[in-house]
Amino acid sequence: MILPRLAGRLRLALADPEFLASARGLSVRVAFSVEGARVDLSVADGAPSVESGETGRADIAVTATAAAWEEILSARPPRGASSFTAWQLANPAVSLEGDPLRIAQARPALERLVEILRTPEALAAPPVRRDVRQIRGRYVPASAAGADADLYVEEAGSGTPVLCLHTAGADSRQYGALLADTDLAARFRLVAFDLPFHGRTMPPPDWDGGAYRLDAATYLAWVVAALERVVGEPAILVGCSMGAAIALVAAAERPDLLRGVLALEPPLRSPGRRNPYLAHAAVSGGAHNAAYVRGLMSPLGPVGHRRRAAWIYAQGGPGVYTGDLAFYSEEFDGHVTGPRIDTGRVPVTLMTGEYDYSATVADGEALAALIPGSRFVPMPGLGHFPMSEHPDLFRTHVVPELDRMAGEPGDQSPR
Repeated sequence: MILPRLAGRLRLALADPEFLASARGLSVRVAFSVEGARVDLSVADGAPSVESGETGRADIAVTATAAAWEEILSARPPRGASSFTAWQLANPAVSLEGDPLRIAQARPALERLVEILRTPEALAAPPVRRDVRQIRGRYVPASAAGADADLYVEEAGSGTPVLCLHTAGADSRQYGALLADTDLAARFRLVAFDLPFHGRTMPPPDWDGGAYRLDAATYLAWVVAALERVVGEPAILVGCSMGAAIALVAAAERPDLLRGVLALEPPLRSPGRRNPYLAHAAVSGGAHNAAYVRGLMSPLGPVGHRRRAAWIYAQGGPGVYTGDLAFYSEEFDGHVTGPRIDTGRVPVTLMTGEYDYSATVADGEALAALIPGSRFVPMPGLGHFPMSEHPDLFRTHVVPELDRMAGEPGDQSPR
């Protein structure tokens, strides 16, 4: 029977430290229903309880068939069943009703709750030798798009240059595991920087305090500035999500600066990522946005890595994530950019995680078809932030592609 199993898993939340921390100050009743039966999770001023047989009004109602609940409760759920936000945005088998503001306020607790509903099954990967002491941080003054900034840059290793671009609303800490990789640092010069308004790169001194909004021209100008001022020679450009999108724009616009492009989780078109609660006076932006992106991660990555990947979003500047999504969700169009790329000049590999519902595997395949000569590499068991949510597993996919673009002996044949 599904309902007793579901009730038993819900009760685990009552003593879960992360769920309790996420529920502080929250008052909400969530009803979970299957085949006419119901169990409620109630939170009263941060104190949770589980109650069966309820029939009263719930603030949030989740209804699914027995088959859908079986997928949700399984150790390896399919994409769309793996997180609360996936239920909401990518699973037609789950009905979710409630006031959108209440859902946004409860999202941090509910994302953790869905993780508790299943038995963890982290995918194993070969261990990797890392040493964070090899990472060097510095500031580089630069100008782009009519603005000045001291770009915060981290770098490790020597050899073929690789410039890494972070996702919307995040910063270069997402590539910390890659830069700490001692084997890669012996062969590659690994560089990552924080875009202005992100991480340790402050807003320009003359910023008027108004709403931040990123556009393609401004974004490309800062990427070009980093390639010219920081790297100083043609580089392999590695970008994830919005970083993947601008990497493809750079391949079309400035192939002279590139040795190749690795586009991680590249969008074809992703119009559904913006929502009004990413920057809203009644919602904790840091807590909400961290939970919102955690829903895009694979359930099969180590939970500690998933927490750290989300932590970066908890520290983002107000309005920065939604401002970045103006480019990612509203401006970038793979149908326009893809055909303009000459892979004879700039080799392109697209790589997409199995659990990504923002830029899906099907989207990646369609985008690759628009870029003649490009490669597409699916990444089983990974989500939208592969380099930070499960860096060891990500390494098994990305290293062969880096070696191929760098022209390493023995790494030119297709897989």
